[in-house]
Amino acid sequence: MREAVLSRSPGQSGLSASEPPFFAIEPEPGSYRDRNATVFYRGDRVFRSLNPSALANWRQLSRQSFFQAEMAAGRIVGTQEVEAEEVPAAAVLEHERIPYVSYPYEWSFGMLKDAALLHLELLRQALAADMILKDSSPYNVQWRGMHPVFVDIPSFEPLKRGEPWIGYRQFCELFLYPLMLQSYKGVNFRSWLRGRLDGISAEELRGLLSARDLLRPGILLHVAAQSALQKRYSGTAKDLRGDLAKAGFDKAMIQRNVEKLIRLVSSLQAPGGRTTWSDYERTHSYEEMDFARKQEFVRKAVSSRRWKLVWDLGCNSGAFSRIAAERADYVVAMDGDWKAIEQLFQRERGKEAAGSILPLVVDLADPSPAQGWLGLERKDLAARGRPELTLCLALLHHIVISANIPLADFIGWLARLGTSLVIEFVGREDEMVQRLLANKEDQYEDYHPEVFRALLAANFHIREEQALKGGKRRIYFAEAKGALRSGSASS
Repeated sequence: MREAVLSRSPGQSGLSASEPPFFAIEPEPGSYRDRNATVFYRGDRVFRSLNPSALANWRQLSRQSFFQAEMAAGRIVGTQEVEAEEVPAAAVLEHERIPYVSYPYEWSFGMLKDAALLHLELLRQALAADMILKDSSPYNVQWRGMHPVFVDIPSFEPLKRGEPWIGYRQFCELFLYPLMLQSYKGVNFRSWLRGRLDGISAEELRGLLSARDLLRPGILLHVAAQSALQKRYSGTAKDLRGDLAKAGFDKAMIQRNVEKLIRLVSSLQAPGGRTTWSDYERTHSYEEMDFARKQEFVRKAVSSRRWKLVWDLGCNSGAFSRIAAERADYVVAMDGDWKAIEQLFQRERGKEAAGSILPLVVDLADPSPAQGWLGLERKDLAARGRPELTLCLALLHHIVISANIPLADFIGWLARLGTSLVIEFVGREDEMVQRLLANKEDQYEDYHPEVFRALLAANFHIREEQALKGGKRRIYFAEAKGALRSGSASS
């Protein structure tokens, strides 16, 4: 099942008929794949209805010590059974709400790897309790900051004697093969996962590998053999699941496979080298004093109030995301450079702010769209949570000049978010802009400070502004005009 559970409303249990009418039950469009246990919302709260079969599995799971321990540690989403007489179901669960939903095609290499290892570890513990995870999708993992959280509770079910791990193929296609593709071939897995929600097939990956690649760890067993096996059973009436059961498939075989996969995934590493922004904090064009002034301006704007959700667009390696986290419940840090996001993830994951900063690989010129069934299964950025504050620092020249997006369009998009704004304009005399224009026709009549300020003033109330780098750059703090601001981290 591929859905995301969304944030906690503490001190509440059960569904109350006395709640205001605007807290009507709202089905989750992406929850259609598992008919036994579907997600719905009521206000800011997240619930799941269970049929009798799913209820029996839940009751068995909820008694397991590993489940209680992992839930207490935050690696499984907080879940409790609640009273809900008005919901036609055998039972209803309420889940903790994750602040902002993300998808695997927005994760860095290390994030997908950590999510895979969490899944395998939970599967290992479930097997020891004679249970199994029937699904093996990264969409069953969400993030609390930089900590992965398993959210698909109905994936746990009793292990039937002689049954294989039916989620193995899905694990390979959505976890293992994307990691192998990037680790072994240096190919960005995100475009593959975004292009097809079912992942990469064994046959597709096999076609990308050379003869020498067959010697790499895990390729023969998990790619070549799986590709051959799937070809053998594809288009026939043969029952692979039944044949494996007849052959004496047992729990010990699954456990050995899981242990091997844990070792294999742990050994995979992202390709080395630097990208444009992965070393931003050491190579940015600011002198130390000017950079300190910029940091102070951002800190002052951020400190003007407490923010529920902040977006840091073009975050590079997260210097300003950390400042925003000082006065925000949650920060979503986005950048199109995956190595900058990987560096942010690896550096911050063990620190105090790791629970409040979510790093995502997002190209703002081509952001994650609404897609899947009816265009509702996977939501776009704004539909998952509109920010109360957005940081756009040293970003505009890349949006307008590198991506050819009209300045008015980008400012208009920010205004429609209904967000307050800290935004920096980098002038044409700045060396970074001159570098971008050096090999391009200068067709950017809209990229001038007076045009920018007029657009900003037309859409926002400008509260503060300050010159930087001797006037080559200017930074602004502004609030949106006439827009409804969402204080929720959900849509």
